[in-house]
Amino acid sequence: MIGVLLAGGIGRRLGGRPKASIEVGGRPLAAYPAAALVAVCDRVAFVAKAESELPSLPGIERWDEPAEPRHPLTGLVHALERAAGPVLICAADMPYVTPDACASVLAGAGTAPAAVAVAGGIVQPLLGVYAPAALPALRAAPSNGRLTDAVESLRPARVAVPPSIVRSVNTLEDLAEAESELGRPH
Repeated sequence: MIGVLLAGGIGRRLGGRPKASIEVGGRPLAAYPAAALVAVCDRVAFVAKAESELPSLPGIERWDEPAEPRHPLTGLVHALERAAGPVLICAADMPYVTPDACASVLAGAGTAPAAVAVAGGIVQPLLGVYAPAALPALRAAPSNGRLTDAVESLRPARVAVPPSIVRSVNTLEDLAEAESELGRPH
């Protein structure tokens, strides 16, 4: 299994700072979900735009996705094409994801084209396993639509996870909360 950290966003709500590299607790933000993926995957890669600043993390590859469109679907499709096999996707800005949650999503995959985390009844498409069988539907999905809609069209297996582990760091408030929970003040 290849673990994939989606890191193609530009962090507008964080002042345009490269999200994956922002320090939280003395580590890059992406180091937290990377550690969870490394614990359960044979290989791990960042998927990001070529101009994206990414932290250097031991053993993590970099796969540059197409420049356009700017949408998580672009990274997901690129990851599946590059891996030529199933991938375990996790957003690079989800520092609370655990190896146990990743293993649970992997175990829920079965023969479905996808298995996604569901937290508090809400589908979390950025923590999921996607098989090559999902590619035709994902390629056909509108790049300006909601990722959740594209993933729901796959009729994915659903794996319940605690809502606390799928929180993302999108705003300065989220960053302060992550620093409080995971690290020390700078």
